[in-house]
Amino acid sequence: MSTKLKGCLLSLILLVTVTAVHAQTRLAEANTSADKDSAITLDSVPAKRNFFKKFLNYFNDANKEKKNKKFDFSIIGGPHYSSDTKLGLGLVAAGLYRSDRNDTILPPSNVSLYGDVSTVGFYLLGIRGTHLFPHDRYRLNYNLYFYSFPSLYWGTGYDNGANSDNESDYDRFQAQMKADFMFRLAPNFYIGPMAVFDYIYGHDFEKPELWEGMSARTTNLSLGLSLLYDSRDFLTNAYKGYYLRIDQRFSPAFLGNKYAFSSTELDTRYYHTVWKGGVLAGQFHTLLNYGNPPWGLMATLGSSYSMRGYYEGRYRDKCAMDAQIELRQHVWKRNGVAVWVGAGTVFPKVSEFDVKHILPNYGFGYRWEFKKRVNVRLDLGFGKHQTGFIFNINEAF
Repeated sequence: MSTKLKGCLLSLILLVTVTAVHAQTRLAEANTSADKDSAITLDSVPAKRNFFKKFLNYFNDANKEKKNKKFDFSIIGGPHYSSDTKLGLGLVAAGLYRSDRNDTILPPSNVSLYGDVSTVGFYLLGIRGTHLFPHDRYRLNYNLYFYSFPSLYWGTGYDNGANSDNESDYDRFQAQMKADFMFRLAPNFYIGPMAVFDYIYGHDFEKPELWEGMSARTTNLSLGLSLLYDSRDFLTNAYKGYYLRIDQRFSPAFLGNKYAFSSTELDTRYYHTVWKGGVLAGQFHTLLNYGNPPWGLMATLGSSYSMRGYYEGRYRDKCAMDAQIELRQHVWKRNGVAVWVGAGTVFPKVSEFDVKHILPNYGFGYRWEFKKRVNVRLDLGFGKHQTGFIFNINEAF
């Protein structure tokens, strides 16, 4: 059986499981009155039936807003398949809360603890979130993770990435701690400092010549400034609004960095409700590195958030640029679908941007509302001679 077919079967299994859980919960509710008149008493019902009913109710009530709870916390997990990590099992614990419970206009803060293991030896553990202070005067964004991954490497530059003969094995361990603290200067407008720490270690290279003499181990500390404009109505699943973020990072040698460089990253998004249940979302993103970035911190294409379907890191260079447009449609109750098209490329500097190197991207996905406006998504992405399946929480952008 081909790997693509296995991926499709796994997605179908997860979809059927989620749908069955929802359907069986409704059936259990419909039969409640009949059960009361049954000759079988509660004392004779096996304990496992009560557990099963609680399990069904847990998922059935997960997306209901719980205003009486200080911290609305839920856990979900399931199988997944991708061209990068192959068959795996992911687990996500998501929480929503408000720093001021009396301020109903303030969007809820969010935090997610995520983990993953797969059959190729990949493992991942991390935590990310956004904390909104009372009256949204300040914002704290953070993401901490580490992972180990038997990975593939093609070298630096578009031509190396496009050359399938360059595909080579190596093992990679990476850890990152990233945080920024934003001050509100005007409605929806924020600015503040940011700090990023990266540790990357590559080893067991099949073709070490592709690294072109760069160090296998990199420790990097960056400081910088972030500018943010955010008018989205909901952070994890916007129906309307605009988002613009610009990060300027510096990694000078006096901070102990072996590779001195700086970078500018721009991420802009727009959300618009086009009809009942339909949202059109668009994103443009670019990362521009200047100086001498190490191989592990170069700009790359492909992830579970952009250029979905491409092997992350196959195409890497000092600079990258990508864009995508996605239509999200609510279908029935907690179920929805999405389709998208996109494009992107890598290049050494802006003056050497080549239109001929633009790579296509498109795909479709299924959405299930795990919590109120927090979706679990299953995406099948297609690229140039590549396909990837993604299981994740929250929208891609």
